[in-house]
Amino acid sequence: MNKHPKKISEETIHSNPWWTYKHDVFEMPDGKQGNYYYGETSGMVMVVPVMSDGRLVLTLQHRYLEDKQSIEFPGGGIPEGMEPIEAAKKELLEETGWIADDYVKLGIIEGSNGLLKDRGHIFLAYTTEQKAQALEEFEDIEVLYRRPDEVDQMVRKNEIWCGQTLATWALVHHYFLHNE
Repeated sequence: MNKHPKKISEETIHSNPWWTYKHDVFEMPDGKQGNYYYGETSGMVMVVPVMSDGRLVLTLQHRYLEDKQSIEFPGGGIPEGMEPIEAAKKELLEETGWIADDYVKLGIIEGSNGLLKDRGHIFLAYTTEQKAQALEEFEDIEVLYRRPDEVDQMVRKNEIWCGQTLATWALVHHYFLHNE
């Protein structure tokens, strides 16, 4: 596998506060050129909050594109210039009202690496204090509390269908398998 394309040019087609849509022209080793269209963000975070009793904190929110409810771990975009850990703390408080003092970085995911440059920083967070949610203007999020075995059951029943949440859950399983 040594037929890697070389970027010839890059153009921004559209930009908004959340992502940029780009068009690249690339060249293969044999000289043939092609086009690649993709989205790019400043990254995202996802947090797996663990309560003192072992339950996990999840969110239930309506997803516009699928027009249905989605059960997910709290998360969101990383504002330009903000460190991932700070974005994780912000999203946890904003979406759930929870504060955590102890964060463990579980890894990085690329949820749709053929379509979108959107590096996802995944954290485990041990909650310490609950305050009120600080939702953004168009957010309507219900907070859920589930044991890990209940989350496993929800995954098996396809009640959790968010790809980022499923990838995050795989990292959580790996972490606890190798660290307990």
